[in-house]
Amino acid sequence: MNKLLLILFVFSLTFIVHPEKNSAAENLQAMIDSLEEGAVLKLEEKTYEGNIVIDKRLTIIGSEKTVIKGDGTGNVISIKAPNVTIKKLTVTNSSMNRNSSEEYAGIKIHSNGNVVDHIKITDSFHGIYLSQAHDNKITNVTIKGMGKGEIAAQGNGIHVYYANNNLLTHNTIEGTRDGMFFDYANKNESYQNKISNTRYGLHYMYSDENIFKNNTFTMNTGGAAVMNSNRLLLEDNHFIVNYGNQSFGLLLLQANDNQIKNNTFYMNQRGIYIDQATRNSIQGNKISQNQIGIELWASSNEQIFTGNLITENTIPAVTIGGSGENNFWSHEGNGNDWGNSFPLTDLNQNGIGDFPITYQSSLYQLLEDQELSYLFLKSPALGIYEKMNAVLGDEKVMFNDPHPLAAAKGTSNLILVAVIGLAAVLILLKGRHLLCITFGRNGRKT
Repeated sequence: MNKLLLILFVFSLTFIVHPEKNSAAENLQAMIDSLEEGAVLKLEEKTYEGNIVIDKRLTIIGSEKTVIKGDGTGNVISIKAPNVTIKKLTVTNSSMNRNSSEEYAGIKIHSNGNVVDHIKITDSFHGIYLSQAHDNKITNVTIKGMGKGEIAAQGNGIHVYYANNNLLTHNTIEGTRDGMFFDYANKNESYQNKISNTRYGLHYMYSDENIFKNNTFTMNTGGAAVMNSNRLLLEDNHFIVNYGNQSFGLLLLQANDNQIKNNTFYMNQRGIYIDQATRNSIQGNKISQNQIGIELWASSNEQIFTGNLITENTIPAVTIGGSGENNFWSHEGNGNDWGNSFPLTDLNQNGIGDFPITYQSSLYQLLEDQELSYLFLKSPALGIYEKMNAVLGDEKVMFNDPHPLAAAKGTSNLILVAVIGLAAVLILLKGRHLLCITFGRNGRKT
């Protein structure tokens, strides 16, 4: 009897030390089921079969070559217990069934307080799906979708559904439908994520009071689409080369009381596109080399544009569908810096131009009636169209900045003042005669 117990004891030790070499190791779910609450499971550099469900507090740690591969019929990993940690592994091959109500994902989280760190996800409908899951941390996750040619056949990189107070940082998402999609999700924070080649890099629907800072969006159809969402903070983000028919860096649609601060909008078809939105603050952004810097539909009211650098866009700003007179291009005496687009003087050197800037254009009607006209904004024909309408008086005011900023011009003016001062000193030191010799009198050297 004692000998038998000894054999069983040795067998159990083998099971613990080398779990992958016994029958349970061939079934990752069985390994998980055998662990105690709070256990740490270290996986080897091999491929484990999914799908798995985690219904107790665990830490699962893999390594560079650890893979959990689903069978293509469901979620690869389902987390149903709180305070689970998953690190350093690759997850692949969820179901791609887009007609299921389940919304399949590489990792689907139904609970709170979990950590997902240094994970790669491929060949999955959604990358990570947070379903009514709060206070989770998703960081250093790389999600690769199927690319723009398969946008409709797949889900989103990270989908946040009825989930609040989650932290999403340092994630890289490429080629999914939307990069990050927040749906009825409030008070989540996202920092330093990189999203490219998606439909919308960022998509908010019915989601309020979220923070989105220091993220980068490139080569998406739309950088960020904020719809029916209020009181967001979008700060220090980069919206770069989001280009194509009807593309934009940032869309505000039926979105109110949001702060758009210190972002860069560079080489997008439209830098910022605002429609049916109210009381948004657009402050301190750099909006340059877009086809249209700001497109503002007259259905939007009480936007405040202040302290922005809006320069080198084909069209700096256009108002469509009406006059848009209920929007404001300065705040507390501070307008915007329009760069080299508009000549400006600042004789008293207070940083504010000496006269308002009013921009008129006839393109508003063309843009409203013909979507294809966006594709030809750099055509010389549109320049001729503008001049003809200017002669005919068929233009309308697109914006009026009563207090344009002259910061860039201020430097030039200081140089000019310095040159004039130097010339005055030369006159005093050398006398008028020498100065006439230098510059000539009546165009002749004397």
